[in-house]
Amino acid sequence: MNTNSNIISAISLRTFILAASVAVALIAGATASGQNLNWEGQTGAFVTPFAYASPSSSHGLGRPAISFHYLNAGDVIGNNFQLSLTIGFLKRFEAGYTRAFNSAGDRPALSPLLERGFNTFHGKATLVSENAAKLNFLPAIAAGFVVRSQVRHVGGFIRGRDTTNGDLYLVATKTITQLKPLPLVANFGVKATNAAAFGIAGNAPYWQGRLFGALGFVLKGPASSKLVVGSEFAQQPHRIENLPGATLPTTLTYFARVIPDPEKPFNLDFGVAQAAGKVLPNADVRARAQFALGASYRF
Repeated sequence: MNTNSNIISAISLRTFILAASVAVALIAGATASGQNLNWEGQTGAFVTPFAYASPSSSHGLGRPAISFHYLNAGDVIGNNFQLSLTIGFLKRFEAGYTRAFNSAGDRPALSPLLERGFNTFHGKATLVSENAAKLNFLPAIAAGFVVRSQVRHVGGFIRGRDTTNGDLYLVATKTITQLKPLPLVANFGVKATNAAAFGIAGNAPYWQGRLFGALGFVLKGPASSKLVVGSEFAQQPHRIENLPGATLPTTLTYFARVIPDPEKPFNLDFGVAQAAGKVLPNADVRARAQFALGASYRF
């Protein structure tokens, strides 16, 4: 591997321009209340879910939310794109679907292991509403699941077949407005998973318990706009199925969420993802400090 090669190839630049164009198109069509979907289509930060559900009434369906996310994962993994559709119902639940696409990297030794897209299905139920029973200290608490299918990455590619992996999680989220002038959002959860890096690295060899969390500060912007800046972590199973000796670190992101108007139905996310570097002594996937963006819109 030539470690002096450019991190962003020509195809990365072209796909970034496409990603930015789609995000701008989503923003240009915005019309009613904000919605924040994460990488896999859940209401959440950039990669971790919150305990909140997509808005809906207590007796029916809410309006669907859509999102687009892009990650320049470097010249080994390539460019990842996520298109999501999520809907809330009965005030406490949400469910959705995400299709992952990949524009393959240009490293023949490793890129074919990571180049295909896959499906992600998710669901969430809010078990305890935030500030329930007028207890202002009480966070929202939710349980949820993620199922990823048609995953032919790493172990699936090596075996020549699609695989399935998933998560089961419990999460608590609290928006603290008493800390003026910087309100904050705190999020912490635990999950059982057999996915390696959200399925991007295929499957883990067995189910494991992992932790995740996020912390964001809410800043006032011009006019009625808001800016949420923060960071999050998501522990990963260290091992990758069918790739002996490979290790994965904890995923970290640093993000800024722009909410131009809380009364409008969109937001825009910018982030830097710390995903994976040298997974084997002689194999560096070079997915550290990579640029990401996302846009969410609720009809």
